[in-house]
Amino acid sequence: MLVCCKKENNKFPFKSYGSDAKTHSVSTDQGATSVSVCNYDLNEAALISAGWTKRWEDDFSGGLDKWDIWKGGAYNYELQHYQAANLQMSNGILSIVAKRENVTGATLPTNPTLKSYEFTSGRIESKTHFSASSATPKVRMVARLKLASGTGMWPAFWSYGDPWPTHGEIDIMEARGTQPNNYETAFWYGRKAGVNTATNTATTITSEVSLMECWHVYEVIWQKNSLTFLLDGSVVATKTGGVIPNFYRKSQRVTLNLAIGGGFTGYPNSADVQTGTFEIDWVKVFTAK
Repeated sequence: MLVCCKKENNKFPFKSYGSDAKTHSVSTDQGATSVSVCNYDLNEAALISAGWTKRWEDDFSGGLDKWDIWKGGAYNYELQHYQAANLQMSNGILSIVAKRENVTGATLPTNPTLKSYEFTSGRIESKTHFSASSATPKVRMVARLKLASGTGMWPAFWSYGDPWPTHGEIDIMEARGTQPNNYETAFWYGRKAGVNTATNTATTITSEVSLMECWHVYEVIWQKNSLTFLLDGSVVATKTGGVIPNFYRKSQRVTLNLAIGGGFTGYPNSADVQTGTFEIDWVKVFTAK
C-alpha cells in the first residue's frame, strides 16, 4: 500500500518507482497455498509461553484514541476520500465501510486543494511506532480480519514509517475484493524520500477457505534480516536479504485501510465499483528477544 512516490517510471501500476530504481536480490516465496482455518483465533497464551511479550493492542471495545485517522485523498490513483465517518465500531468490531457518495475534500492530508470524490472510506494509523532493534530483535504484528468483497475493494494491513520509504514498508496483507481466497504480502524500501528501490517482493497467498466469509489471523515477524508472514498460525512466506536489513532500527506504525480502485485493483471504472466492508476484530503487537 503505497504512501507516496515519484512517478518517473510507469512500469509498475500501483507502486511507482524513481528513475534510479534497482532490483535487489531477495529470497522470497513466489506463491503458497495455506491450510487456513475458518474463524481462526490467536492462542496468545502459547505465544507468551514461547517468549513473546505483548506490547500493544486494540480490541475496539472503546474509541479510536490509539489511532490517527487519515482525512483526505490518497495515492495510487485511488478513488476514495478517507474520513472518520466510515470507521464504525460495534460489539468489539471495527468496520471500515466503503460508500458510494459524492463529497468534496482535501486532495491529500498534506495538500488541502479541494477535490471531488465519488466514494468514501476509512484509514487508521497507530500513534505508537514499532522497531526491530537490539532491544527488541523480533517484532510481531498481528490482526484478526474479515476482508471486504466487491469490485475495486482493496483492504490492507501494513506498516510504514516517514519519510516513506526510507523506514521501509511491510505489507502484511493486501487483497482484491474480487479474489476471495487470495491476498499478497510484500515490502518496499528506498534511501531517498519518495523513491522506492525494492522490486519483485510480492508473494501471492492462496487460502483454502474464503478470506471474506470467515475471520483469519494475519501476521508478520520482523527481524533484522528477514520477514516471516503467517496466516492462521502457519508460515506462508519467508523473505530474507536484499533491502530488509535497512529496516533495522527504523520505526514503523501499524496501518489498516480500505482503498477503492487504484492500480492494485486494475483501475476499475467508478461505475463498476461494488462497495464492501473491511472488518477488524483486534490488532496486537508482540516483541521477543
